[in-house]
Amino acid sequence: MSQTPIHRRALLTAGAAGTAGLLLARPGTATAARAATVRIEEPFHGAVLNHRHGRQSAEGLQIQVRGEAPLGDRVSVNGAEVVRAGEKFLADVLLKQRDNEIVAVSEGRFGRHEHRVRAIWDINSRPRYRFSIDDNSFFLRDIAQKQYKSIFDCFYLQMLRDLNAKYKAKFVLNIYYTTDDGFELPQFSDRYKKEWQDNAHWLKLAFHAYANEPDRPYQYAAASKLIADLDKVAEQIVRFAGDQTYSPPTVIHWGMVQPTALAPLYQRGVRVLSGMFEPRAGLFDVHYFVDDDRSDYLMRHDALMDFASGIVFSKIDLVCNNVFADQIASKLEPLAQDPNHAEIMDLFTHEQYFWPFYRRYLPDHAERLDVAIRWVTERGYEPVFYHEGFLGNQG
Repeated sequence: MSQTPIHRRALLTAGAAGTAGLLLARPGTATAARAATVRIEEPFHGAVLNHRHGRQSAEGLQIQVRGEAPLGDRVSVNGAEVVRAGEKFLADVLLKQRDNEIVAVSEGRFGRHEHRVRAIWDINSRPRYRFSIDDNSFFLRDIAQKQYKSIFDCFYLQMLRDLNAKYKAKFVLNIYYTTDDGFELPQFSDRYKKEWQDNAHWLKLAFHAYANEPDRPYQYAAASKLIADLDKVAEQIVRFAGDQTYSPPTVIHWGMVQPTALAPLYQRGVRVLSGMFEPRAGLFDVHYFVDDDRSDYLMRHDALMDFASGIVFSKIDLVCNNVFADQIASKLEPLAQDPNHAEIMDLFTHEQYFWPFYRRYLPDHAERLDVAIRWVTERGYEPVFYHEGFLGNQG
């Protein structure tokens, strides 16, 4: 069930002879096949770059392209000669648009070869954060059962509203269609619709899954099952909360879907999918079946474009229910100092830890959110929704 890798090495092409792939090694020439190639090492195919990765001006973003090519070959990048140091080469390239192709060409005794990558320039990028909360259902059941006068009579939504008033924070609540005791979204009244709409500038609802269990519901499910569940939840959100409150999902339950589901998700408005992209027991997990090369890259970077689907994968930086309040700063500070992580903070937690009846209830859960949001706010990060503009950048 793995995804076919689409990464830099897959873009190698042969030149003058018109034959794709690697040339055959001549007898007695060790690693001749490797020596016949040219390879761009940075930027990575699909890299999302911003002003932290180069020199930005009115003309564009100038970045350095690094790679390797056979000794003695003439090498150019986007038509310009490069600086060589042994097999390594270095070139300055000016990115002038959102989607940029970078082409390295080597010509020598093994013929002419090319390596192409595409890099995304996050134009007019600014420091920003988004806050997403997974596994939501309890607050909807609570409001439906208690028949509150206002949705903010529910302590959970009131807590989020307080954080919005204090920091201008924005939240996307990823919701289920049903709870394990039989509550379903059609039971939720539409009499709060205006209140939802009045607060839609900072509070959104999105699909997460049909239900909390079974675990990993879409890991091996057909795309049609995922889309059918998404449509059911989306229909209900629009019914009781209005179009303004609906957000395309950015986190699917357990962060695992079949690669064939990506294109249908894009058709439903999905532009970003957040995950962990980290190994568990030696295998990458919560990574939407992204291949190992790209998952490894995402461990060390904010985001990566998947050109086949048009979806950007985003690395979650902080899961509040997993980090004590007094450890949040030490978790975020190294990220803020790393150019590959600093521009976008993808913050995250789960609803159930707010509720005293939950077996793993966290009495300080609200404090953890306050600490995390205060930290990014004091450092100039602005709250965004990922579906508005490019990764929340509407510039």
